[in-house]
Amino acid sequence: MSDNHLEEAHTGPIKTPKQLVLAVAYSFILPVFIIIGLVYFVVSDNKPQAGSSNSPESVAARIQKVGTIEIKSANAEPRAGEEVYKGQCGGCHTAGTLGSPKFGDSAAWAPRLRKGYEVLLTSALKGKDSMPAQAGGEYSDFEIGRAVAYMANGSGGKFSEPKKPQAK
Repeated sequence: MSDNHLEEAHTGPIKTPKQLVLAVAYSFILPVFIIIGLVYFVVSDNKPQAGSSNSPESVAARIQKVGTIEIKSANAEPRAGEEVYKGQCGGCHTAGTLGSPKFGDSAAWAPRLRKGYEVLLTSALKGKDSMPAQAGGEYSDFEIGRAVAYMANGSGGKFSEPKKPQAK
């Protein structure tokens, strides 16, 4: 083997001094820029999180109160049966949802009316079949009673509107 052949076998990709200077410069400059970029990312305020957003609206939604307390005046005038019907009962009884008797449907209400006002009121307050209990909600038991009388009378019943309970 000749000496030229041995020299060629041991040479690397850098053949000139200019290539050596560029390789050394890039091997130091490139990592410096990578480190600067990582430092900038770490100290920046807004970092993306997988599957969530840090917008003020989403933060407010995550830290909202679990429940609220509503204080009502005991001296407030009770709402009329028609108003309670529209606010609480009408959602189902207007369309006959889940087998509820439609408002004004005398045939559907007749068997219920025969049982009397007290039975209808108990069903409304405690719930029956797919109708949830109405007691303890936004409306007082007395207001629910007014709505029961309003629906029954609008569907062929002849119940008198319940009297306002006396203060204890």
